[in-house]
Amino acid sequence: MAQKPAAQMGYATISEVFRRFHAADPEPRGELEHTNAYTLLVAVTLSAQATDAGVNKATRALWPIADTPEKMLALGEAGLIEHIRTIGLYRNKAKNIIRMAEILVDDYGGEVPSSRAALTALPGVGRKTANVVLNIWWGLPAQAVDTHIFRVGNRTGICPGKDVGAVERAIEDNVPAPYQRHAHHWLILHGRYTCTARKPKCSACLIRDLCHYEDKNL
Repeated sequence: MAQKPAAQMGYATISEVFRRFHAADPEPRGELEHTNAYTLLVAVTLSAQATDAGVNKATRALWPIADTPEKMLALGEAGLIEHIRTIGLYRNKAKNIIRMAEILVDDYGGEVPSSRAALTALPGVGRKTANVVLNIWWGLPAQAVDTHIFRVGNRTGICPGKDVGAVERAIEDNVPAPYQRHAHHWLILHGRYTCTARKPKCSACLIRDLCHYEDKNL
């Protein structure tokens, strides 16, 4: 993920960036399919080093039979593996998800906790996963920095940083409060579909005149 960061944008420029993102897509949403907080947590856990499309394909048959920790335990690790074997690292993920279900049943009455500390204490759940769940399910302004956000943040100057933690702090410190809730969704989608890694679509970018990227593909 090494990349020379662009200079940090000023407040007025960042405000205009997110005003445009909001105007183009007022309510951006994550692309992982889920039915409740638990299926969201499992989907995000499965998405590590995998695509959202690949996870969705695997879970469409899983959610009808295992949409609670109790049902996941009834399915068992072997049964879960049969549903997710097309996803990278599926054996380790299955082990973590079953252990996670046990903890949720034993310690949380089958409910997904809504604090970052409690979430990150679960097997297979890191800060990024916890932030996705906190943001999407509970509407908190938690910033889940992935490779897309890291690239966009450093390339454009919106939220530069040497690592994902620094980029997360840059979003929290510099993005105006009204845009905090959806900031990571706008940045992920921008990186996934416009500000792509190899051939960014700069000519179609709605913030190209504000972006600090020196090698624009116009």
